Amino acid sequence: MSDGLATTFRILSISGNDAATRVLLPALDSPHQSIQEGALVALLGKRNPAGQSAILKRIPSLSPRWKGIISQHPGRLTGALRDALLGKDEILYQNACKAAVMFRDYDLIPALLAAIEDVSPSKADMAAKTLLQLVSLFYDEFAHSRQNDVRQDHQWIRQNALACLETSAQRFGKHRRREMIEAFLLLVDHNNATLNQILQNPHHVSFLVLVEIMSSSSQEGVIELLLSYLEDPQVPSAVLNVVTNRCDLKFIRHFLRKIARGQSDVVRQNLKRIQKIAWLRNIENVVDQLDDAAQQSMVLIVMETGIARAQIFSVIKYILLHGKPGGRREAALSLAAFSGADANALALRALDDPDPQVQANIISQIRHRGIHGMQSRLVEKLESPHLEVRSAARASLTEFSFPRYLGTFEILEDEERRTIGALVKKVDQQTIPLLQKELKSPVRFRRLRGLQIARALEIADQVEEAVIDLLKNEDHVLRREAAATLAECPSAASRQALEAALHDSSLAVREVVQRSLQEQALYQNVRKQNISDE
Repeated sequence: MSDGLATTFRILSISGNDAATRVLLPALDSPHQSIQEGALVALLGKRNPAGQSAILKRIPSLSPRWKGIISQHPGRLTGALRDALLGKDEILYQNACKAAVMFRDYDLIPALLAAIEDVSPSKADMAAKTLLQLVSLFYDEFAHSRQNDVRQDHQWIRQNALACLETSAQRFGKHRRREMIEAFLLLVDHNNATLNQILQNPHHVSFLVLVEIMSSSSQEGVIELLLSYLEDPQVPSAVLNVVTNRCDLKFIRHFLRKIARGQSDVVRQNLKRIQKIAWLRNIENVVDQLDDAAQQSMVLIVMETGIARAQIFSVIKYILLHGKPGGRREAALSLAAFSGADANALALRALDDPDPQVQANIISQIRHRGIHGMQSRLVEKLESPHLEVRSAARASLTEFSFPRYLGTFEILEDEERRTIGALVKKVDQQTIPLLQKELKSPVRFRRLRGLQIARALEIADQVEEAVIDLLKNEDHVLRREAAATLAECPSAASRQALEAALHDSSLAVREVVQRSLQEQALYQNVRKQNISDE
């Protein structure tokens, strides 16, 4: 646009003379885009009824550029739109409804509510649909806005709109518009006095339609309102009935996501009041459509409810056998709350779950179930390739700890020392450091016992340094036991230490040293032969 043309439009926009409007109106239909848009901006600035009416007549055929220009001048058409909504021109009325949604003019909500009670059914229908569309758009903006200034502006709009909607809800008997009730539910919160007055009175004119909308609306705002009641210690029974009877997947997903975020005492108390959940009757179809996190939440929630234990167990069982990993893990943990043959059988099946954490969760409770033969299964799990499984198995075999083995070592037969020691070595990860501590003890008995344990557990090579040190001890008995132990350490360091001990002052020590060297040599020959065969 040239500077001269821009100046002309600027002058026309600020002129108070009606002639300026008469000049601008034909320019809206100019073949030149710049002239059209200049005239549009000027008319939006003038707020002249004739100019705004001309724009309103063109609403159905607005180009994207005109829509963008009008959106950049919010509120400029509000007066004209309000007049059209309350006027008698059918075309302008329809265009005003379209424009209200198109430009998200939330200031028109009171006018739309007034139009709902219009004697013309067609106009009332359109007003009701437009109202719900507009309030739905507003809810999305308000609920998802992260900007404080925007939320503050929207809070003011919400308060004004809600005041009008509350009045209209009380007048439901006059207009019978379901859309108005749904719009009311989108903006209200569970502390609202009007809402709770309706919910506490089954004879209220709005009660049935309000409960019906709560039971069926897919609007996020209505669902969030329903779920927010679970934070209310005085939740109306009508709301609790709706929550437990809704079976649509969208509601179920919202329910599972919201309630599992962190249950307060009030939420837990309200969950305890729930004696049934309708969608649990079709658990197979529901679970299969839920993601990992939702299945996990389902387990957490049903465990808090007052539902019959048999039904809760059926949920746990299905998720544990057919759920996604996160759901199965939580189900495995919750299974600990159930005893009996069915729970034991389920635990045994889950013990072979492909997810290692599920296995670990089951292992942690398996010993308490008193199932015959479980010790051998737990010992098998010590060889699992998964750390969490091995850790859980060790935690369940605490009787095979090194300190306990140490305390009973003297009373065990040789075979028991070896078999129990093999388990201790697998179970207790502190076996090596604790044995090293024994071998370095100032108490002679403990060092002698430590050398015997090293041989019984066949881990002499892992405490080799401490054993070599004992080969130099002044006590010939300790030197003899150390020499016998080094037979199981076919390393260069051990061989060197034994060769040095061939000149020991004790004949008994020298004899044991010679046997140990012979055993080491035999071991080396066997090893070389095995390598050659390979």
